[in-house]
Amino acid sequence: MLVDVVMPKMGESIQEGKILRWMKKPGDKIELDESMLEISTDKVDSEIPSPAAGFLSKIVVSEGETVEVGTVIAVVETDKASLKVNDSSPRMRSESKSAASKPVSETTADLTQPSAPRPQKHEGNRFYSPLVRTMAKKEGVALEELDQLGGSGIGDRVTKNDLLEYLPRRVPKSAPTFTSLQRVDIKELQKKYPPPLYEIVQMDNVQVKMAEHMVRSVHTSPHVEAVSECDVSMVVDFRSKNAERFEKQEGFKFTYTPFFVDAAVRALKAFPIVNSSIEGDKIVLKKSVNFGMAVASPSGLIVPVIKRAENMSFLELARLINDIAVRTRSKRLHPDDVLGGSFTITNYGVFGNIIGTPIINQPQVAILGIGAIKKRPVVIADAEGNDVIAIRSIAYLTLAFDHRIIDGAIGGQFLAKVVANLEQFDFSKAF
Repeated sequence: MLVDVVMPKMGESIQEGKILRWMKKPGDKIELDESMLEISTDKVDSEIPSPAAGFLSKIVVSEGETVEVGTVIAVVETDKASLKVNDSSPRMRSESKSAASKPVSETTADLTQPSAPRPQKHEGNRFYSPLVRTMAKKEGVALEELDQLGGSGIGDRVTKNDLLEYLPRRVPKSAPTFTSLQRVDIKELQKKYPPPLYEIVQMDNVQVKMAEHMVRSVHTSPHVEAVSECDVSMVVDFRSKNAERFEKQEGFKFTYTPFFVDAAVRALKAFPIVNSSIEGDKIVLKKSVNFGMAVASPSGLIVPVIKRAENMSFLELARLINDIAVRTRSKRLHPDDVLGGSFTITNYGVFGNIIGTPIINQPQVAILGIGAIKKRPVVIADAEGNDVIAIRSIAYLTLAFDHRIIDGAIGGQFLAKVVANLEQFDFSKAF
């Protein structure tokens, strides 16, 4: 029996995906839920599992192609005796989307991934093809502007020709945003940087989005940084004494990250303005703490989100932190996993860095950076109140905040609260 593999819907806001790499070739045996290809959306790169056990009969859409959600991209044959391998399946060559894709068949739609519906409309009232979207983005035409165009396609759909006819008579409402990276012709670039003296590497989809996001953030928010010293000696001792028991109980390593996340979540509850965003001249206070964690992945830095972190225990946070870290590095995240964050933490200390000045993750208004924990000689008070020098485990915490709504007083108080939560951690609630 033939089973269609379709481009899955990886999130509510995702309407299309780009095929980066096929892990199987026609004729290969494949198990149920075994990774068969890697796709890229405008949020994350993900490996897609097979919807059935059997053999890959045909690859319909080649690597590098972008197609709409619900498009058939491959076919799996569940019966080896009926297997017919299509050797002409597109794999590395480029073909048009119209020739490379076909609608989901009525007979096999119920056998594909249940979360993969047919192509959906965008957040407005009309659907636009990937080609029209790409053209519109390049020309700086917003979706709201497209909504005003008459369409000559089926169901009043705006076609490529409709957009080409409109562009010469269009009065631009705004120029293309400064955040869009300029496309550079590789041949022209090689004249300036000739091989083999130079190697030119194309940014992947995630790298492009991250670059644009960082430029937008610096342009949008006046960044201010505050740095505090934090004595985490008790946290270090507690973790050291309980690391082996924790790993046996939970099946993963006991790290410092849950302590910092827990301390920040409790500080956000005390200072809700830090858990907010700005819309024009309005402040949007978030009722839930959707905690973002910057994680290094093969594609670059990804920030998956722990939703409603304020309702979680320390142990629940530890489990979710491990889960999203594992899924990020194995490309198992869904685009919805990186949406909706209200505050972010980045731990550059894992690379040995002691101080950093992180960039705010828009549209949030603050980000907490964690430096490496190092033993240092510090002055503390003994039992009699006298100053003595002791060896303590110290970490530097950096808070970068948006000075449009968070002033130095609030930023300083929030950071002091995080420090206090760590230095006075209630270990009785850890397990």
